[in-house]
Amino acid sequence: MARVQSALATQDPPHLEAMFVNQGAANGRKATFRHNGAFELRWLCWALTLGGGFAKRALDDKSIQQRLANVDVREVLENGPVQRGQSPLRYIPDYEEWTFDIMTSGSAEDALWQEPGLNFERFAEESADVPTVYAGAWYDSYTKATCDNFERLAGRTESDHYLLMGPWTHGWNAYPLPSWNKSYSGEVEFGEAALRDYQRTRLNFFDHYLKGADTWADQPTVEYFRMGEGDGHSATDGRLFHGGSWDSAPEWPLPETAFTTYYAHQDGTLSTTKPAASASSTSYEFDPKHPVPTLGGNCSSYITYEQREESLLEYPLAERNLEDITGRGGFDQRTRADTLGAKRADRPLEERDDVLVFRTPPLEEPVNIAGPISVTVYGETDAPDTDFTAKLVDEYPPNSEFQNGFALNLADSICRGRYRGYRETPDPIEPGAVHEYEMEPYPTANVFKPGHRIRLDVSSSNFPRYDVNHNTGGPLYGDREYTVATNTVHHSEQHPTQIELPVQPAE
Repeated sequence: MARVQSALATQDPPHLEAMFVNQGAANGRKATFRHNGAFELRWLCWALTLGGGFAKRALDDKSIQQRLANVDVREVLENGPVQRGQSPLRYIPDYEEWTFDIMTSGSAEDALWQEPGLNFERFAEESADVPTVYAGAWYDSYTKATCDNFERLAGRTESDHYLLMGPWTHGWNAYPLPSWNKSYSGEVEFGEAALRDYQRTRLNFFDHYLKGADTWADQPTVEYFRMGEGDGHSATDGRLFHGGSWDSAPEWPLPETAFTTYYAHQDGTLSTTKPAASASSTSYEFDPKHPVPTLGGNCSSYITYEQREESLLEYPLAERNLEDITGRGGFDQRTRADTLGAKRADRPLEERDDVLVFRTPPLEEPVNIAGPISVTVYGETDAPDTDFTAKLVDEYPPNSEFQNGFALNLADSICRGRYRGYRETPDPIEPGAVHEYEMEPYPTANVFKPGHRIRLDVSSSNFPRYDVNHNTGGPLYGDREYTVATNTVHHSEQHPTQIELPVQPAE
């Protein structure tokens, strides 16, 4: 519904008249396959489950289906990295080759990232100029790519282009989970206002541009769901009522955006005041064998087949459920009993020694953000290579129903040292030197209400959303050596770790 259309558009076919591109990529190396040098492990999960169940329809060999059905992807992730020729995918060599190509190819010059099927951004100038909707969601795995596509193409094309962003997760209807037709994402509820009829929306668009019907004339150029207007009560199935409403604009980023920088400080505060200390830093040990676990977010395809004793003849693959590994959407940032890699349940991530937390005081006035986000971590390590991560959190105060409060993840990102600064080829870092680690957590739209805190978490892993850096400077994927790194985050006048938020005018 997105990637195939965008790939087709790079060829500018003569009969293409309009596109509704729902939740798709732009440049697979920059985001969605790889992310600032790191690999999004969802694609390994996706391959191990035969493309989320799709490829099983084209695979006649029941013995191969049985072998993959018996693979618990959680065990593969925990025991990884998998090795070429030794992975469960060895029975389907083409699939294995494809998977290892994207896991091990990190440089922009690699032929893989030049292909029109993986890098639509490269072919923007020659792509079809037709009316297009770029539709996406704040908790989708393609959020940044969707906004990037609209921003890049809407300004250069003559045809009408639209951006439509809801509060959903990946998908639209039945696979992997309902999206447009559900009012929640993960553990947060948005209310009936979040519901949209996906098929009706597409039909209205195509009827207008292909048949001349008056079914799309009033559609704004940009329509987005502003999350966070709820009161935080416990809603259906115990979800936190985060609420929200739809808004519109003539362009993206929004025209009156005030990009506002919040700085990290030694005492753990986050404020618009720049640090004044000549030297200030915080260090932690990053052990790649004990990474920070993923708890929801912009995840999709982190899945495994349910494990059953019956054979495929008794219980066909088509009837087996796909189980979620990471969760997707908004989650309170504390571990659960089934959290992959967690040593115990109900532990807030902020209590980990390898997670640095910077938060504002309780807000006196609402802070409304909508648009792209950027983070700069001034990091130092004693290892040949390492990662730094960033996560934006809306921190709810305790209430009668959520007595511990609720740390709601909004967006996250990662930067691998050798590809810092959006490098196209690897550049080793200098141990002991301070480097800038620039990141772009996916765009979002959210109101931080009075009494809430704006929070920035900084660490060095988010597993299995991203593969874990072994800190050795070895291969991007497949390294069997590990080393514990001492990583340091600076928050001084000269090296001010910071997050830039797209603040909107007060209403």
